[in-house]
Order: sequence, then C-alpha cells, then structure tokens
Amino acid sequence: MTEVNLPLLIGAAFIDSINPCAFGVLIFLLAYLSETAKSRAHMLFNGFSYIFAVFVTYLAAGLVLLPIIQGLRSFSVWGYIILAAIIIIAGLLEIKDFFFYGKWFSLSIMPGESERIKLYVKKISDRPTTAMVLGVFVALVELPCTGAVYLAVLALMSVAGVTTMNVWFLILYNLIFVLPLAVILLLVYKGTSTHKFEKWRQKYKGWMRLLTGLMLLLLGAWMIFSVV
Repeated sequence: MTEVNLPLLIGAAFIDSINPCAFGVLIFLLAYLSETAKSRAHMLFNGFSYIFAVFVTYLAAGLVLLPIIQGLRSFSVWGYIILAAIIIIAGLLEIKDFFFYGKWFSLSIMPGESERIKLYVKKISDRPTTAMVLGVFVALVELPCTGAVYLAVLALMSVAGVTTMNVWFLILYNLIFVLPLAVILLLVYKGTSTHKFEKWRQKYKGWMRLLTGLMLLLLGAWMIFSVV
C-alpha cells in the first residue's frame, strides 16, 4: 500500500494553494474592504478573519471526509479506483483550461454562487464575525474548484486512516493552502493595489490550472498504484 508522504503532501498543498478561484474571491473581498473599511487595520483584521475561517472549514472537511473515504476503501477497492478515475478526469479538465480556459465544462464556482459571494461581500461590516461567516461559505461553495487535489490527498491518507500523523498532515496542508492568501492580504495592507493582483491572476490562471491538472494526474495514478 502507498501512503501519502511529506514531500508529496507539501507539493500538492502548494499547487492547490495557487488556485485562481481562491485568489479571485480574496482579491474581490480586499478590493471592497479597501474602499469601505474604517481603517487599513480593520481591513487586515477582517481579511485574516476570512482566511482563518477558510482554514478551519477546510480542516474540518478533511477530518470529516478522511474516515468516510477510509470506509469506502475498506468496503470496495473498485469504489476507490472509481474515485481515482474521477481525480484523473478532474486533472484532464484542469489541463483543458490551459488551452481552452472556461470553455465547455470546467471545475469552477457555480455562477449563481459567485453572485451570492459578491452580495455577501458587500454585507461585510467591520465585525470580523461577518468575514468569518463569509470564509466558511466561500470554502464550501468553492470546493468544486479547489477540492480535487485535497480529495486525492485525503484518499491517500485513508491508507492509514485518522492517525495523529495524518491530523498533523492535514493541519500542515491547510496552512500551506491559505499561505498565499495571507501573503496577498499583507501586500495589499502594505499598499499593493488589488488591481495588480487581479491582472496577475488573469495572466497566469491558465498556468495555475495546468499545474493543478498535472498534480491531479499524478495523484490519481498514485491512488491506483496504491491498490494494485
């Protein structure tokens, strides 16, 4: 049996962290907070509240899904292989977006949820609890866009199940996942415009998709190898 190891976990978390969906929501949030927050300190505090909520939500999702995937693996090897095939298909869809971004079917936040996110962002006041609620909501609705790599890592973790080591692995994974968001927040706080970040995201979003797709193909193949 092949389990997840630290280099693979760090690599997968890093690739997952440079996701155009996650970047897009944060940049939109910071653009709004830059205009409406009482001070830059309030913008920073609300931004970190949002990022903390994303971290906690993804960590909780991992802790819930890990034993479920372990049970699936124990119940049926074929179910696990089907899950690996889904991961590989997700990888091919991500690679497709490198060549034909947004055409046909893509792994993305549903259009209706995108509009709801924009509406909720505009309801944020200077209370960090509102930003945290937004973080939980965003973490859940962007799972179709960001969750494939995480799902594959959880599947590999399921070889050992819910162990102390895997709980630490999940914490590390999610810290790496939110790290670029924290860097963007700090740079905006220091004066970098959100427009520059959005321009950068639009320029390189295809490359982000390509890297994610290649990682998903690797993880899907690793999953299949783990049961043969």
